[in-house]
Formats: sequence, C-alpha cells, structure tokens
Amino acid sequence: MKQTLPEDNTNDSADTGSDELELTDDDILDAMQHIPGYLDITTEDFRSIYHLAHRHALERMFAGVTAGRLMRRGVKPLNPDTTLDIAARTIADSGYKGLPVVDASGYVLGMLTETDFLKRLKAENFLELLLKLLDDSFEFTHSCHETTVSAAMTQPIVTIGQDAGFVEMLDAFHRHGGRSMPVVGSDGRLLGLLLRKNFFAAYKLKEST
Repeated sequence: MKQTLPEDNTNDSADTGSDELELTDDDILDAMQHIPGYLDITTEDFRSIYHLAHRHALERMFAGVTAGRLMRRGVKPLNPDTTLDIAARTIADSGYKGLPVVDASGYVLGMLTETDFLKRLKAENFLELLLKLLDDSFEFTHSCHETTVSAAMTQPIVTIGQDAGFVEMLDAFHRHGGRSMPVVGSDGRLLGLLLRKNFFAAYKLKEST
C-alpha cells in the first residue's frame, strides 16, 4: 500500500539551501532501478523525500548556529514619531542600510531603509534623488522635515526569533528582499539585527543577484 508522506513546504531548491540539486523524473527513475525489490512510490514521493532529507541534513549540519548568535547587538532603533531628516542621520551614523522601528515598549513596528527613502521621495536611485535635490532643495527639505518615520517605514515587517536555525533564517530572507531583519524575543521585543551578508558569510553561501 502506498504510504502518505508528510507535507513538504519546500517546493524548490532555493527554499532548502543553495546546494540542493533539482531532480528530474529521469534522475529518479534511474535511481529507483538500482534499488532491489519493488518500490510502491511515485516520482513526486521520491522528490518529496529528497527535499525533506536535504532540509533535515542542513538543520543537523548547522545545529547550534542561530539568529541570536549571528545578530548584531546594541542596535539603536528608530522611534515612529521621529522625522525623516533625523532618522536619516541616525541610519547613516549606525553604518547600516536601515534600522528597526519600535514603540515605547520595544515592540518592532517596521523597518526604515534607504529604499524607503527613495520610494517616499519618488526616486528610483540615489542619482535621481540627487538631481531632484538640485532641482528643488526646498521641496526635498520640506519632505524630510515634515514626514515621520511611521509614514515611510516598511510594514508589516518580517522578523525572526533568536532561536531560529539555518532553514528558518533562509526562508525568512526569501520572504523579503531586505538586507537585514529584526531579531525579536518571544515577547516580540527587539533584541538585535540579522544582516543578510552575515548570514550568508556564516554558511559560506553566495547571494543571488
């Protein structure tokens, strides 16, 4: 009787690690021919087993490396009521490309990034933003002085728990294109910032372009 496999949420190799090979039906049928005896299993079942085994192997290999261990601590978050001109200085001083936005209790509300500034100021890139500034510095200054962080930040934001392992971190970065994400405790309060570059460097992975 054909056995039902557990649900597999990893539909492609990108969700389970950059080194996983995508199997064709011919690959699977050839492998099955080399296994003695009768196999009551479809190629899709075989593929699901392969994905699950690969995911389990990654978790086993990278056990102990968590978001909490990789995150940057001591990150100074932004207040939602702060104006963009002050927020821009804070982000520039931090050395990051963006910072988490938290309320008075430390709960993460969103992220404010360089991309959010471009969107808010209706520019595709920083060269276009520079041209806008040269054309109308008053409008640019007015926009930054009058707009608060809460009006420009990205929300809802993808966060991750401090105990998250390799697969969970990889899945989280696949869900959004940001360069970093807030790491939160079980109560949702900010603990640190996980940078995409640090995650990929820790596992010696190459970022897709």
